[in-house]
Amino acid sequence: MNVAVSFTPDFSGVPRMADGRAAAEHIAEVAAQGEALRVPMPNGGRMMWHVWGGGSGRPPLVLLHGGSGSWIHWIRNVLPLSQRYTIYAADLPGLGDSDPPDDVRDVWSVTRCVKAAMDQIMPRDCRYDICGFSFGGMIGGHVATLLDERLRSVTLVGPGGFRLRRQARGTMARLTADMPPAELAAQARHNLEVLMVADPAAIDGVAIHMQILNSTRALTRSRSMSKAGVLSDVLPSIRTRLNAIWGEFDVTAYPFMAERETLLRGHQPDIDLRYISGAGHWVAYERADAFNAMLPDMLDRLPP
Repeated sequence: MNVAVSFTPDFSGVPRMADGRAAAEHIAEVAAQGEALRVPMPNGGRMMWHVWGGGSGRPPLVLLHGGSGSWIHWIRNVLPLSQRYTIYAADLPGLGDSDPPDDVRDVWSVTRCVKAAMDQIMPRDCRYDICGFSFGGMIGGHVATLLDERLRSVTLVGPGGFRLRRQARGTMARLTADMPPAELAAQARHNLEVLMVADPAAIDGVAIHMQILNSTRALTRSRSMSKAGVLSDVLPSIRTRLNAIWGEFDVTAYPFMAERETLLRGHQPDIDLRYISGAGHWVAYERADAFNAMLPDMLDRLPP
């Protein structure tokens, strides 16, 4: 979740998987089980979407990743969830393989591009749900104010953008072109420990590869938008049903979870708000099995 540093990284320092494959091979294999679509945005650029279960007739579920990320934030979720849903996993504008919005520092510039892409890609004959992680939760909240009644709900997962207290955390390392491969991988691991997971043992080669790849190509300044607290501003305008999930030790909220719960319940008193024990910020990766069971249960409890 660093600011982009615009270089082609050397991934040779990234640990291999237990079966000997490189992390990049695993990521490519998961992607290949879906369909990649590049959808036009109003500024002439294109937004990358990965779809699993297209044509299955299963209800649509949109996944919006976290800051300086890509669809890979959901790599442990897309295949299990595609057994229940048609998965539409975005690379948000200016992140992953998507072209940038007009203004990489403006949340509404990002949101308008997302809305335009969703107008083109989402089915017109059924309702759908959004699940947004961190920065993606912030974008999900914003786009909910622009979409029509086909949007049934937005699930906020460790959402960013609240103007609430956060406990001081460690300093994130800047990934630079002059780092030897082993140091690049080590610093990416450090950043994951600082921000993304509660248990360092949860960090594997796929997580490290993801962190290097996403951080070094990010153009949209998601971190500054989250710090500005813009989700707090738009919350009163959200009429869509909300859910929320946090990891128990999410460093973006812990130990001030009660403030976030009070804010969200003040907006929707009956919001379904849950925690996954032992997990940090990247709860959908660190505790994937628990997350993959919890999210469908939450969506099943919503009105049609």
